[in-house]
Amino acid sequence: MVKRIAYLGPAGTFTEEAALRYDPTSQIIPLPSIPAVASSVETSIADEGVVPIENSIEGSVTDTLDVLIHESDLQIRRELVMPIDHCLLAKAGSKAEEIKLIFSHPQALAQCRRFIERCFPKAQLSAALSTAAAVEEMLSSNIPSAAIGTKRAAEIYGVDIMARGIQDHASNATRFVVLAPKDHPPTGDDKTSLCFSFSDDRPGLLYGVLKEFAERKINLSKIESRPSGESLGSYIFLVDLQGHREDSVIAELLERVKEMTSLFKVFGSYPRYK
Repeated sequence: MVKRIAYLGPAGTFTEEAALRYDPTSQIIPLPSIPAVASSVETSIADEGVVPIENSIEGSVTDTLDVLIHESDLQIRRELVMPIDHCLLAKAGSKAEEIKLIFSHPQALAQCRRFIERCFPKAQLSAALSTAAAVEEMLSSNIPSAAIGTKRAAEIYGVDIMARGIQDHASNATRFVVLAPKDHPPTGDDKTSLCFSFSDDRPGLLYGVLKEFAERKINLSKIESRPSGESLGSYIFLVDLQGHREDSVIAELLERVKEMTSLFKVFGSYPRYK
């Protein structure tokens, strides 16, 4: 049976590229939002879902974190890291000096800020729901315009690539995760993602938890905080650590951290991307 993979669409986005790279034999299903992708997996419309979780320049994708923290019990089964190569797309025959309006997703616009300022300082910017939707808006615009999108979007919509590699940082990359009902069995080279928070607000709480990691010599590849949404000054801490939740040392640690916190949730263990 062919695996069904939902992804944050539409076709022609970087998330579609990630889904195809993850499993090119699957049936991919574009959906309009990250919560919709999660719901499709929860209701068995899809077997798994691919969504962005972090960009090397713009940071974490809040919609994905909200789904993992508050809205779903899905697990992270895999992770993928893809280089982001932005292209400036335009209608056939368009000239750069005529462009007055540039469409794209807000993150893509931010990632190409220097290019836009230098090459199109007078162009207006218009936010779109995705880089693919930006191409559709550009095609329907009566104003001479361009869109920041993918090479695949250019192929799908039959538009010209006016410029390639326009992102401000050559190392620009996005990390995607595969959401599924269960996470991945241990492989020997794994990562575990989790979150926690405290009901109290007093000195030493976070230090106490981090000390548990340090004493067991467990490497943290990421730690960040974000507002809990409950009250001002209340935060949730998100951690990626090296190891699988079924490893004896990790399992002992997770039980200890759970005892020390008011909110504790493991998002899953999965093979570390290489």
